[in-house]
Amino acid sequence: MKIIRTKADLRALTESWRRAGETIGVVPTMGALHAGHLSLVERACAENDRVIVTLFVNPKQFNNPEDLAKYPRTEDSDAEKLTPYGADILYVPDGTQMYPEGFATTVSVTGVSEGLCGGARPGHFDGVATVVTKLFLQTDADRAYFGEKDYQQLQVVTRLALDLDLKTRIVGCPTVREDDGLAMSSRNLRLDDSARATAPVIGRVLDRAAASMSAGQPAEETLARAREDLARAGMGEVDYFELRGDPDLKLMTHADRPARLFLAAWLDGVRLIDNVAVAPYASQ
Repeated sequence: MKIIRTKADLRALTESWRRAGETIGVVPTMGALHAGHLSLVERACAENDRVIVTLFVNPKQFNNPEDLAKYPRTEDSDAEKLTPYGADILYVPDGTQMYPEGFATTVSVTGVSEGLCGGARPGHFDGVATVVTKLFLQTDADRAYFGEKDYQQLQVVTRLALDLDLKTRIVGCPTVREDDGLAMSSRNLRLDDSARATAPVIGRVLDRAAASMSAGQPAEETLARAREDLARAGMGEVDYFELRGDPDLKLMTHADRPARLFLAAWLDGVRLIDNVAVAPYASQ
């Protein structure tokens, strides 16, 4: 696996692959890789001739400077973790490669970006859409791989690729969880031992609430009980806890069509997000 840091060097390689008729997959990341990321790389390697993993902590998707400063930077260990998986390139651009002097363009996706993380983190998805568009163009990828843990992000980039007629096909991949059910996230590294022991309650509460809604219980009363369960377990402030349609992400009061349950909550100063599918109940 080669580590590439400039657009020019990256394009020299991708152009040679294209001349050879090879397909290209990309796995965009911000580093601090875990088994969830690696599952995306594994699938990309199975479905493409060549695979690029990108590593760029994108400042434009952070609305909190402190959160950006605390985000883990672990390039050396990330490269080591990738070695067994067969990726061809680890692309690690710096800020001048992504946002050179005079950069003045923003890509914005409406609809699916509104509410949830889009409401709690103003400007976040504009930053995601902008950097993802650039990465798709720089890598010339045929397919791009995103985890369902960041389900709203998955819908934003899917909409983006469709609306802008990009050739890159978006591939969503299942959330990877720890043995205790906690969704894998780079932010989990910031939890102390006590908080890490509490965090799996998120998955348990989501699963119980989803089962209740699939049985026909209204979202409002189910979510009220679930919030009480989170508080009793020691979780902090809840940014949102909502039932949304899948894939349009519109608010719902009952699970009378395919839906997902979304949660963002704070623990030990760390914002954790998760979501689960909610099967529609059979109305009489």
